[in-house]
Amino acid sequence: MLLLILGLALWWGAHLFKRVMPTQRAAMGPSGKGAVAIAIVAGIVLMVIGYRSAEVVPVWSPPSFLIHVNNLLVLIGFYMATPAPKRGVLLNAVRHPMQIGFGLWAIAHLLVNGDLADIVLFGGLLLWVPVQIAAINRSEPAWTPRPKGSIAMDAMFLVATIVLIGVIGYIHGLVGPSPFGS
Repeated sequence: MLLLILGLALWWGAHLFKRVMPTQRAAMGPSGKGAVAIAIVAGIVLMVIGYRSAEVVPVWSPPSFLIHVNNLLVLIGFYMATPAPKRGVLLNAVRHPMQIGFGLWAIAHLLVNGDLADIVLFGGLLLWVPVQIAAINRSEPAWTPRPKGSIAMDAMFLVATIVLIGVIGYIHGLVGPSPFGS
């Protein structure tokens, strides 16, 4: 569990570094992007190792119908992380579509996983979302909605998202539980 928490802390710190310590980040120059990327990857690796090695401590038993809610939230979350918000019509006025989509992904996983390691992992990632949004809003208060794209672009990214969900779901089923049920 310690590695899981350290991974979460590294994830948070690496993502917030630019917003919380802009002078120090700017002093790193272009190489700072690589350092931040390495810190994020290291955080993910620690989260995976910590999660997979954590003792299973059941907290609650989610009902099986939540698998469908999970899949819908993941689909919406992934769609929000595509370029659709920049090129489509549906999300062009949403300031933080990627963070909101990430939050939906975390909520989805909290709904279908009831042990302590899942709650720490997905709860920790979910709590990061509003903190990240607040940090972005504080460091970049001026924002205007993007120009509207087209419904055709929204449709294209939705189809791409559905295909991506299928591929990721298949791989997810190979390394862990199938997100599509038994």
